[in-house]
Amino acid sequence: MCFTALQVIGGNATVVQGETAILPCKLTDATELLTQISWQRMTRGKPVNDNFFTVTSSETQYINGKDRRFKFIGNFDAHNGSLRLSDVTLLDEGSYSCIFTLFPSGNHRTEIPLNVLVPPVTNIKDYHLFMGNEEVLLATCTAAGSRPPAEVKWTYSTLSEKVKAITNSTQHADGTTTTVSSLFGVPTRDIDQQLVICVVTSSALSKAETLPLTLQVHCEYKYFPHFYFHQLCEFY
Repeated sequence: MCFTALQVIGGNATVVQGETAILPCKLTDATELLTQISWQRMTRGKPVNDNFFTVTSSETQYINGKDRRFKFIGNFDAHNGSLRLSDVTLLDEGSYSCIFTLFPSGNHRTEIPLNVLVPPVTNIKDYHLFMGNEEVLLATCTAAGSRPPAEVKWTYSTLSEKVKAITNSTQHADGTTTTVSSLFGVPTRDIDQQLVICVVTSSALSKAETLPLTLQVHCEYKYFPHFYFHQLCEFY
């Protein structure tokens, strides 16, 4: 005779910060009486194993404080213990345990890892450039506080041999990363009014972000006695 063993089926959950996560949990092939479904978590915000939610045939109950972002979306009679978590933050990332208590065999559980993605805050900055013959910083593009780290690249078509990009990253204590890409070149007539585009990609973004910038090179004026201004460049 063949017997089917009961299983608690969960899964992995990945969500972007600020959005809603589904923590799936279902008990299959159980023949014993289900008395309770309970949830535990060990997260960035709750590093010690924490009981936080229980479900019985008659009620749902918050344990150790009411975190109303959690809502039971399963069905007790159908042995579905799934939860919904809204307004997810990085502190919610961690491991969630779904536990079915059966009589007489006791507890049966599964672990559901929750991974939280954080989209970068992007910014592009130009500098007041004066015509010269030495390499200077032309522009910077920043993707701040991203998880996982964002990729920052430049596109500049006609300037491929006239500029170069240097990219550096800083990892923060909360697990996010800030990536800064700096564009360098010699401020000459050739790069004045040229369009450069910073492209930021991340799995936390639904699509790549593009930040355009038109480089501007200015002539430098010097003040001399008798209120006379001397123009040091002549390409306009």
